[in-house]
Amino acid sequence: MQRRFAELDLQRIRLQAGGGQDRIDKQHQQGKLTARERLGLLFDPESFVEFGLWATHRCPELGGKVFPADGVVTGKGEVGGRGVFAFAQDFTVGGGAVGDRHAQKIVECLWAALKLGTPVVGFNDSGGARIQEGVEALSGYGKIFYHNVLLSGVVPQISVICGPCAGGAVYSPALTDFVIMVDRTAHMFIAGPEVIRAATGEAISEEDLGGAQAQAATAGNVHFVARDEYEAVELVKALLSYLPQNNMEGPHDLPFEAPIVDDESLDWVIPEDPRQAYDVRDVISRLVDHAVFLEVQAQFAPNIVVGFARMGGLAIGLVANQPAVMAGVLDINAADKAARFIRTCNVFNIPVVTLMDVPGFLPGVAQEHGGIIRHGAKMLFTYASITVPKITVILRKAYGGAYLAMCSKDMGADSVLAWPTAEIAVMGPEAAVRVIHRREIDSASDPQALIQEKIEEYRRTHANPFRAAEAFYLDDVIRPSWTRRLVIERLNILRGKRDLRPQKKHGNIPL
Repeated sequence: MQRRFAELDLQRIRLQAGGGQDRIDKQHQQGKLTARERLGLLFDPESFVEFGLWATHRCPELGGKVFPADGVVTGKGEVGGRGVFAFAQDFTVGGGAVGDRHAQKIVECLWAALKLGTPVVGFNDSGGARIQEGVEALSGYGKIFYHNVLLSGVVPQISVICGPCAGGAVYSPALTDFVIMVDRTAHMFIAGPEVIRAATGEAISEEDLGGAQAQAATAGNVHFVARDEYEAVELVKALLSYLPQNNMEGPHDLPFEAPIVDDESLDWVIPEDPRQAYDVRDVISRLVDHAVFLEVQAQFAPNIVVGFARMGGLAIGLVANQPAVMAGVLDINAADKAARFIRTCNVFNIPVVTLMDVPGFLPGVAQEHGGIIRHGAKMLFTYASITVPKITVILRKAYGGAYLAMCSKDMGADSVLAWPTAEIAVMGPEAAVRVIHRREIDSASDPQALIQEKIEEYRRTHANPFRAAEAFYLDDVIRPSWTRRLVIERLNILRGKRDLRPQKKHGNIPL
């Protein structure tokens, strides 16, 4: 019996070694961790339970090749004491290529997470489909995609791209809630540089095509860029700290015992000149607990800022126009970014706080032909359809359709507050004056003087928060320094919110 136990121990050690020490050393030389090292960083010590260690391929074309764990490590453990399922593709075993059994292990991991209502984290590091398995490998990908969609909106799914992720493999991360990509060592693309060169004649490097910076800033496929895999795992943990275990639970709130103190520096953060820019992050850092803000997609569409924070210990999603970039105007990419984030908050029961300073939608032929109407409608649809608590604070500009797209009271906001600097109007004062008083301006002896006079008159009578407050489009006009206290007060009031909607499968969002 002792001999059998010894053989068992040796076999387990061999399987847990993946592709062997030489391949592990090569992985480290490339600046990458192994699959098991990644899981070791993610999970609390001694909490990980592995499933399917003994699984291997059933492909005759691979002959007698042994693929330990069939190139993917799957299991369940705890992250900060909370249950999490995870899988990590093992590049040291057959390049982490996906075959039938490999896919089956991932699918069983996803299915178990669905049944138990537990988040899933996937570490992607794979050469793609296992060519020798042909259609079975493609079938495996299809099953993974199908289960990604089943889990969507039920449990959080987080993907970490640690190495190559090409071809059909990119669609599994794209179907998850958040994608974290490691800079320099990871690449994502449908078709690589050689395929593109052959098909179109375009020459581009692998990094410029599918590196983390390109995917985050240009393509918008990646939510976070990590300097290395250690930072990537810390980002996973930070995300999980805000998210619930599943859609049937509330967000992960924390106790908050500190007194809520008004920050008078907020009273001076908006410049006197309404045309002058400021960084909305300066507002956010003063509003949220301990100035901690986890910004999502920071490099993509920076004219709008989205991310997670806490106010009075309560987890929230923040959406804010960024006057420091393109004056905070809404364009195609900003609308897509905001709508996706807001919908993510909704499915996981996280209240949304919106900070509005928006001069309108970006005009131009490229935007119109690119579908700004359709993309802008995504924001309108999203804000109107979500059922979590919605609180809007108008900081300064709130013009035209963009005022509605940033969640006015008419679009379902539960509470709308405005600072005295708020300007709520169909369009900006200068543009409005030129339309309303065009004939007077054309015949005036001093057109510029008349324009300035009419602009001031328009601001007094229209572009201010008091007219909107009188008509009950606002709940209150407040000093900026009161904002944190009043928003926390309203978040607590709205914790038991119920929003009854017509029975239907789902709305038909303009995609």
